[in-house]
Amino acid sequence: MSDFEFESAKSTHSSGDAHGGPPQGDASYLRKRGEQLADRHADAVRQVREYERQLAHVVRMLAFTPGRDSLVNLLRLLDEKRPSIGSPRPLLPFVASVLAEHHQVSDLVAVVFEPRGREYLNELRACLFHELVLRGVRTDAYPALRSAVHVPPWHPLFWLPAHRIDVESGADFPRRSVNGSAYGVPSQLPAEGRVDLPTPRTSERSALHDTATADVRESIVAAVRVGEWAGHGAWVFTLDEALPPECVPALLPTLPMGCLDGLGPTDRFEVAVRPLDEIWRLLFDTASMGGMYDSGVHGAYGRLWAWRSIAGLSGAPAGASAEEVEHRARQSTWFHFEADTDWFHGDIDSDYGVAALSPDRRRIAVLAATDTD
Repeated sequence: MSDFEFESAKSTHSSGDAHGGPPQGDASYLRKRGEQLADRHADAVRQVREYERQLAHVVRMLAFTPGRDSLVNLLRLLDEKRPSIGSPRPLLPFVASVLAEHHQVSDLVAVVFEPRGREYLNELRACLFHELVLRGVRTDAYPALRSAVHVPPWHPLFWLPAHRIDVESGADFPRRSVNGSAYGVPSQLPAEGRVDLPTPRTSERSALHDTATADVRESIVAAVRVGEWAGHGAWVFTLDEALPPECVPALLPTLPMGCLDGLGPTDRFEVAVRPLDEIWRLLFDTASMGGMYDSGVHGAYGRLWAWRSIAGLSGAPAGASAEEVEHRARQSTWFHFEADTDWFHGDIDSDYGVAALSPDRRRIAVLAATDTD
């Protein structure tokens, strides 16, 4: 029976029994019809997934293959068909990251940033511009790239500076090919800068309480959240008087934070003073490469969300410019810590804590991240 015949059959059997149910014989027919539709739907879903898999492979092949011919055809495919490849992450930031990794800058400038570029690909250009900036490309050497910085003011990437800050010079990038990729977030505590406390530590808890607002908390965890790590927490403590940086390691394990619940006076609590560039790199890796089961938001947006976390941790005011955030971050003192608690699982490159002492030394902000379920 065709779909038209099925609809006709419904109209000719409009009268039901006294209780409003289907006429006798219709119930079994409807069940069989439902089974047919369910089977067809399942087949269609499998076919769509196969199309998405093949389409993703084609896009990757074009993106990973160096040369202007590949670029021209990739852009035409993206603009004319605007493919969806079944990934929860947007496609264009990923493509931009791959292009920056595998193509000559001169080819990218000539093809991707050509003056009569397609409007749909503006997102690709904005992401690619910042991918190149992070890789140390001197954008002032290319007129087309100089014009590419004019991202609309409403675009999130508009906030970022059009040049690489020296803090960003150590950015990590994944190593990728058509067949796969290799990357990880190096979150282990380094040997340098260690200021571990002797044990047993005090068992007294600090009387300070968390004063983080919802907006500040959201800013602090920005890099971890977009990287889709398994868990995160953020706290802010306002001090009654200025605290010397050398006193922060002793205060940290006493603070009322969920990530340190159950920490005993002899349990492992390791802490190091870290320079800003290493903290930024840790947050950038967290956002750009993502957690264990995620590929992250890639370089351009990883750059944005790393600075957003830095802004929250350093106490930059809402609406601060990138230059203002950088200035405040440089004046802050940064700490990296690990602990043996139920919240932290202790797996390699899967847990870390970051603390920032503000320039006036009267505010401590903390970010804790774990990528273990």
